[in-house]
Amino acid sequence: APCCNKTYTCRVCHDDKENHELTRKKVMQVHCLTCKRVQQVQGSCEECGTKFGNYFCEICRLYDDEDKQQFHCDGCGLCRVGGRENFYHCDVCDVCLSISMKDNHKCIEKSSHSNCPVCLEDLHTSRIAAHIPPCGHLIHYKCFKDMLKTGNYACPICGQSMLDMKEVWQNVDEEVSQCPMPEEYQNYYVQILCKDCHEESRVLFHVLGLKCQQCGSYNTCRTQEPEGAEESECTPPGVNASTTQGTTETSNDQTESNPSTSSNNAARGSNLTELVNDLEISGAHAGNFTGSSASNTSK
Repeated sequence: APCCNKTYTCRVCHDDKENHELTRKKVMQVHCLTCKRVQQVQGSCEECGTKFGNYFCEICRLYDDEDKQQFHCDGCGLCRVGGRENFYHCDVCDVCLSISMKDNHKCIEKSSHSNCPVCLEDLHTSRIAAHIPPCGHLIHYKCFKDMLKTGNYACPICGQSMLDMKEVWQNVDEEVSQCPMPEEYQNYYVQILCKDCHEESRVLFHVLGLKCQQCGSYNTCRTQEPEGAEESECTPPGVNASTTQGTTETSNDQTESNPSTSSNNAARGSNLTELVNDLEISGAHAGNFTGSSASNTSK
């Protein structure tokens, strides 16, 4: 390792033990563990002929004995696994993507050059496969699955649904139809923003959820009432809009006791987890980084 002049059999072992990271492309020498010869980086030992790895990348200084269908991507600047024929490099996202996603995904410039919003590990060089939801923000596939297990279906970055939630919203529709609101709330309208279609709409308040009038999603949040809205429609029941500041504070307290977002989560939390887990998850993902090493060399 040129950074500390120490010998390691694997760059991952180096990074785990040292307080700095190894830049593999700067490695100029390898140590043969068979004949102990120190030599320039190459695929086989110049002294005893030992093959250092079934896979060797001179650019990345990478050796690997396991067949993972490794290939070097010039665009990514590193080696990926999974077979070159199964991936293509998206110049906008600057990452290798599954062939099935070609011309079929939302591009975000250099989206892989960021950290996973769940575990905060770098996505571009991660050895864990990355998943791309419809919004285009990358997330580790494992982190994505872990989120779904807890009923969290929305992108941690933009809040858009990461799955087709049509079946879930139909279930919420049934619950809403079976749970009429008290009479004092039946004319209480609120302004909402849909996190899926990004459209605003005005809907009747319901404690189980606020449904977008454009796309039918319940992935919504409350927004400020537009100017000129009817006071009788914007003011929570039991509050006179023309009263003093003290009454206004009461209104805020009452609103906080029935916030749309927390009500959605509390009311739907029990069945969302089960419903989300039953939804079909696309297997398309981004190419993950390979970082294993063979046992016959030190790097």
